[in-house]
Amino acid sequence: MKILTLFTVFFAAAFFYSSSVNMAIAGKEVIIEIKERFFIAQTNEIYLNAQDYIGKTVKYEGIFNVYESDINGKKRYFVIRYGPGCCIFDATAGFEVYWNKQYPNQNDWVEVVGVVEEYDEKGIKYLRLALNSLTVLQKRGKETVTR
Repeated sequence: MKILTLFTVFFAAAFFYSSSVNMAIAGKEVIIEIKERFFIAQTNEIYLNAQDYIGKTVKYEGIFNVYESDINGKKRYFVIRYGPGCCIFDATAGFEVYWNKQYPNQNDWVEVVGVVEEYDEKGIKYLRLALNSLTVLQKRGKETVTR
């Protein structure tokens, strides 16, 4: 019975991982594509295991947002989706993004492709995507995701 339980857990984990991590090969570069179905799980996987993803290329769609710090007025740019919560806006999933070109408008639906990097600010380490491309899309995906 224990072997059957272990096999079931292993199979479920393998199925979840293979169905949630979509990789597209572009030339020699592997692009990790985050899809709607497991958006929260995939972004959490990257945050929880950051060292495995630093230097890897990630592609996903989401809402472009700008947040201004209350402390120093510094702007930070994010591409996110809303997660579950009592008021929808309680939780977000996605990444801070860095782009050396013009940013789109607040709330635009965008597709981003970028490299996961870690940076340090005042002794605290953060993750972000250094963008290779940022494309404003007309067709919006699911703004609120549950997994």
